[in-house]
Amino acid sequence: MSETTARTLTGSALLLDMDGTLVNSDAAVERIWTGWAVAQGLDPAAVLKVVHGRQGYATMAALLPERPMEQNYAENREMLAAETADTEGVVPIPGAPAFLAALATLPHALVTSADLALATARMTAAALPMPVARVTAESVGESKPHPEGFLKGAAELGFEPAECIAFEDSEAGIAAAKAAGMQVVGVGPRAAALAPTAHVADLTGLRVEALADGRIRLHVAG
Repeated sequence: MSETTARTLTGSALLLDMDGTLVNSDAAVERIWTGWAVAQGLDPAAVLKVVHGRQGYATMAALLPERPMEQNYAENREMLAAETADTEGVVPIPGAPAFLAALATLPHALVTSADLALATARMTAAALPMPVARVTAESVGESKPHPEGFLKGAAELGFEPAECIAFEDSEAGIAAAKAAGMQVVGVGPRAAALAPTAHVADLTGLRVEALADGRIRLHVAG
């Protein structure tokens, strides 16, 4: 959709990515993954094009396909610990506090490639409330762009995937939500060219309306 077009989307539940969607953690992600890239002899800029949206082991597998997965899983655990300890510069996406406040009594869940410790650290650093329903890295066997996380989020909330609206910022995340059969609101610059159902620069461009039939209407202004 164009940046000047207003539209509405209607669903029964919202599924929310974290990094790049609710929380701006780009500075921390770039610090940690640039260090990893240099240690591997890889171009940091090329690595940062792949990392967003995926679990760490999946990023490593995409970049170093000949490496044993056991090594990727082991390094992923180290990376998660490093990311959890580094919250400098982690801030809310503009509009995120008001957006989450509007969802407080409505069906919604976090669906993130972070594990619970990292998700808690970043949401806390950004002073955002952690959704009660959440699907984190420990909950799934497949990383985005596989749709497993979004499908589990819909199931946990008790809705069919087609009844859910996903919020995502990355190529992997938008692909996962589309594969799950959901409408997708793309958030931020990475999402603009990825053909989401609707796009917003940040979360200030949204108004949440609870309908009488229990559904949720989103008023989206790009």
